[in-house]
Amino acid sequence: VHISDLSWSKKIKHPSEFCKVGDKLDVVVLEIDGENRRLSLGHKQLEENPWDVFETIFTVDSVHQGTVMNVNDKGATIGLTYGVEGFCPSRHLNKVDGTSLKAEEVADFKVIEFSKDAKRIVVSHARLHEEVKDEVRKADKATKAAEADEAKKAVKKVKDNQEKTTLGDISALSDLKDKM
Repeated sequence: VHISDLSWSKKIKHPSEFCKVGDKLDVVVLEIDGENRRLSLGHKQLEENPWDVFETIFTVDSVHQGTVMNVNDKGATIGLTYGVEGFCPSRHLNKVDGTSLKAEEVADFKVIEFSKDAKRIVVSHARLHEEVKDEVRKADKATKAAEADEAKKAVKKVKDNQEKTTLGDISALSDLKDKM
């Protein structure tokens, strides 16, 4: 049984993490190579692929609570529900106050990428508060635009209500006209 055929969701680096010598394990025959006298066996194939279900749960832009399991230079491994692990790039680990999440911290994460084929979920904590800031900026911009429109309307109303002076209204020109 190849390591990749032991479990759908756990990343197993060595078979001893999954079972011990002498353990009985139910398996399915995946391939028979009669020429080389080899059998290819799989254990995970006995169960339904949970990534089919995860695809509906961990949709892009959905928010889930997770625990930072370990942090390295490139990012962090995040433990999500159902025993699934996600990856959070280091630039997406920032909190609202600018500090970075540390190991064993629990926080909310937004799914920014889901790949069933690669069995990979990329999440972001920073996107949550960045989007809130963007919404506040958009609301401020809309308010300022509405105030500017109101100011333009008020100025136009004042200008429309003012009497306009024409050349005929000026008394000196009016007298000149009479003389002609």
